[in-house]
Amino acid sequence: MIPLRDDVPASRPPVVTRALVVVCAAVFALQLGDADDGLVRALGMVPSRVMDPDTPGRFAPAVGAAAVPDWLTLLTCTFLHGGLLHFAGNMLFLWIFGDNVEDRFGRLRFLLFYLACGVAASAAHLLAAPHSPVPTVGASGAIAGVMGAYLLLYPRARVEMLVVFGPFLDFVVLPAPFFLVYWFVLQLAGGAFASATGGGVAWWAHIGGFVAGAAVAGALRAAGRLRPEPPHIALVRRRLAPRRW
Repeated sequence: MIPLRDDVPASRPPVVTRALVVVCAAVFALQLGDADDGLVRALGMVPSRVMDPDTPGRFAPAVGAAAVPDWLTLLTCTFLHGGLLHFAGNMLFLWIFGDNVEDRFGRLRFLLFYLACGVAASAAHLLAAPHSPVPTVGASGAIAGVMGAYLLLYPRARVEMLVVFGPFLDFVVLPAPFFLVYWFVLQLAGGAFASATGGGVAWWAHIGGFVAGAAVAGALRAAGRLRPEPPHIALVRRRLAPRRW
C-alpha cells in the first residue's frame, strides 16, 4: 500500500518539510556521483564503529574512519539513502505526513523534533545491532517519528492509497490511523524476524523513531505546547474518493 495524499491541508506553507526534502535530494544527487560510496562510508552510521571508536577497523575494516565524530553519524546518516526507491519512498511519506505535523509543532520545533527522531531511530538500531559492520543510512527513522506524531494528532484523518497486488492496481481510502498502525505492526514483525534471521533493513530504527515521535507529540500535547488545530480544517478537508483503474 502506497500513500498518495491525506485529506488534511496544512494551514500555512510547510517550509521545513520542503527544506528537508530539498536537502535530502541534494545529498542524494551527490551520492549518484559517488561511485565508490565514499559518502556512505564517511557519514553513514556503522554500529561497530560507534561502539568502538578508538579502533574503527576492528569490526569494519572495509569502512574506515568516519568524516565526523562517530556519535554524529547517528544524525548524518539520516540524510543519506541506499538507492532511488529508498529515497523516493521516504520523501513521499515525509511529503504526505510532514506538513500537518509541522503545522501543529511550529517550524523550529518541528525541525528539532525531526532531527531528534532521526537520532532516536539510529540509537534504536545501534542497540539492536551494536556489532554490525554495515553502514546504516536513510531518513526512514526520522520520518517514522513524524508518522507516530501524525497518528496522535490527526486521528480522524483519511489517506488515499494505491494498492498494488501483483499486476492489479486499485485506489482505496483508509483512515490514517489504520494505515499507520498497520505500518507499525509490519515493522514489529520485520524486527522480530530480523532478530532471528538477520536482514538488511533497520527495522528497529523504524520502531524507535515511531515510538519516539508518538511519545514526544503526546507529551507536548499534554503540556499544551502544540499549536491548536486550525478551526477551518474541518471545513476544507480534501475530498478523497476511491478511484479504479
